[in-house]
Amino acid sequence: MKLAGVVAILAMSLGAASLAHAQSVGTMAAGVAPVLLAQSGTGTIECKSVGMQPASCRVPWRDAVLVRQTSKSACVRGSSWGYSRGAVWVDRGCAGVFADANHPGAQPYPPGNGGWQPGPGWDRSITLRCGSPQYRYNFCQVDTGRGSRVHIRRQLSDTRCVEGRNWGWNRGGIWVDQGCSGEFVVERRWR
Repeated sequence: MKLAGVVAILAMSLGAASLAHAQSVGTMAAGVAPVLLAQSGTGTIECKSVGMQPASCRVPWRDAVLVRQTSKSACVRGSSWGYSRGAVWVDRGCAGVFADANHPGAQPYPPGNGGWQPGPGWDRSITLRCGSPQYRYNFCQVDTGRGSRVHIRRQLSDTRCVEGRNWGWNRGGIWVDQGCSGEFVVERRWR
């Protein structure tokens, strides 16, 4: 999708003032999923996976909750949306309105979905490559779930990969930095 199309979709979902603020905060380059900043005064942000592609929306919160789904595609935390390192991420066509999970008025959608459990085939090992191009930070999305472990199977870079220093992981995926590139194994378990 051309950048103008992405800007038009963002303008419709955020309004012109919010879009202008988002453009001044972050850069939006052609071919790169847009990263938006939630307005601190609004308390919510709409984040969309356009064309079934992943997108990330920066927020000033420590955690987020889906308060209204706006897509036909399912929005399931840990599968098609999540929160990681100051941003809400969406994927696989999920679009919705998100709020600060620690705000007293935030009601998750759908109500009573706090006990979500994964379907069959969740507990398995996933192998993926993740690299730090040009010694820059990179995040490779993979839902690890709770009770999972991640380890590096094979280092692919000349730079030594040291967990906690130039690579690590959280529920949203694996991060690499400072030239670390490797083949990682996610031993995904739901406990």
